[in-house]
Amino acid sequence: MANDGQSVERLRQYLRTLKPEARVMLVVALERGQLRGDASVGNGLVLQELRRTIRAEAQKVPRVADIAGLFFTPLEPFVIDDAVDRKYVGRIARASLAPIWGWIGRDLMPEETKALTDDIRRALLVDDQIKADQLVRALQERAIHRMKDALAAVSSDEKAQRRLAIQVGTPRALDDVAKIIDILEFRDVLADLAWRLPNHIRAFDRDQIDAVKAHLDCAVAAKPLDGVAPSRSDILLVYGLVMVANRLATPWQLIRIATCAADSDDPSRIAATPYAAAVTVAFSELERIVGELRSEFRAGRPIASVLKDLHDAARALRTELNLSVDSVWSRQLATIRSEVSGLLKSEIEITPGRLRRLLSSRQAMDVVPGSLLNEVDVDDADMGINLVIACRNYASELALSESTSRVYADLTQYLEVATKALLESLRHAQAADRPFRQSQVDAAIRFCRTVYGGEYAGLLAKAAEVAVQAAASEHKSIRA
Repeated sequence: MANDGQSVERLRQYLRTLKPEARVMLVVALERGQLRGDASVGNGLVLQELRRTIRAEAQKVPRVADIAGLFFTPLEPFVIDDAVDRKYVGRIARASLAPIWGWIGRDLMPEETKALTDDIRRALLVDDQIKADQLVRALQERAIHRMKDALAAVSSDEKAQRRLAIQVGTPRALDDVAKIIDILEFRDVLADLAWRLPNHIRAFDRDQIDAVKAHLDCAVAAKPLDGVAPSRSDILLVYGLVMVANRLATPWQLIRIATCAADSDDPSRIAATPYAAAVTVAFSELERIVGELRSEFRAGRPIASVLKDLHDAARALRTELNLSVDSVWSRQLATIRSEVSGLLKSEIEITPGRLRRLLSSRQAMDVVPGSLLNEVDVDDADMGINLVIACRNYASELALSESTSRVYADLTQYLEVATKALLESLRHAQAADRPFRQSQVDAAIRFCRTVYGGEYAGLLAKAAEVAVQAAASEHKSIRA
């Protein structure tokens, strides 16, 4: 097994030395081998490691054998790696695609899907990309019609809607299917818009805004495909705006296209223009950050960077729009800030108590000989301190100013008093309780490093060494 591990590692090192173009060619060749039925273990291992290397370097490679990936290619700008049960404007969770593809091939149009996917594989096998693209498009067209029929058939029957949702297999099944229909119907217009938009928009100033708005207006005014109602231009605009948000250095800048279109930051004037959709998309992106914050927070992972994104987006909405007057958007922002505050406030409030339980002075008789502080408890307390500091930095936009200021003052005051007492207890510790006293001091040093920085923690560590040396010297004198 050790030799197998070494062989795999050598394979990885070799694949890393290949040029990106060579990796693409090798992936395509191996996937074509899979299409021909070549399922050898060696080829499968090489393909697996190739894909791992490519993902690590964020390299884009076409998946020859992945018909589902080809079918869903137009959706890629709108796919997010997020929870499938959340609804976001103009976006769909990546995890929803596999169940929907399974539904299409299993229940919606099984015979057509099988026939066309077989034809697509044969075209790819002989490297006829034009034919393959035509067949993928034919598959998309048929799926659009069947999905529309499926939704229309249950439009007035809630029980039938629930049955269809169970068949599709995603928490937001009907909404997901509707989004796929929209994107596939507009795929040509959206592809043209993607080609015309800048790849990256660092500063969304007036010149850039005017140019982007011109492209969006042109896309919305384009002649719709057969069977696509002109009244759905508002839906097309939403997907166009999501595309723009993807290319902005900071997605909240999308608001500026709305204020420019209305020539005002007044919500009522913006709401009267089609580009009010830009604010809707911006709020949806803010809610997506809140969802990410909730997930990271509950998983116990660092959230400072997410808090910064949330703070910046919330501040931008408040400063770019005139939300001083009562409006739907001002109430929406207030609700989001309240939700974030409710999520974090209780955790912030219990942090001082965690420190007190860990660092409080104890009588020798209350210490189990040779015991130490629980490392998990120390980790939790340090994470709580980090949370307080992060929230304190961004408290103004998160409705947490009062609680973070009070808790931070409590933490700093307690650490100052507790560290002195702990050093003194370490100095006079006996052999039985010394390990516990040392673990308390070590925890205090860690907490001080988080609050005050490395230099202060270093001084405290030196003071702890002096206390240990003084204790040793004192014990020697007593024994003498």
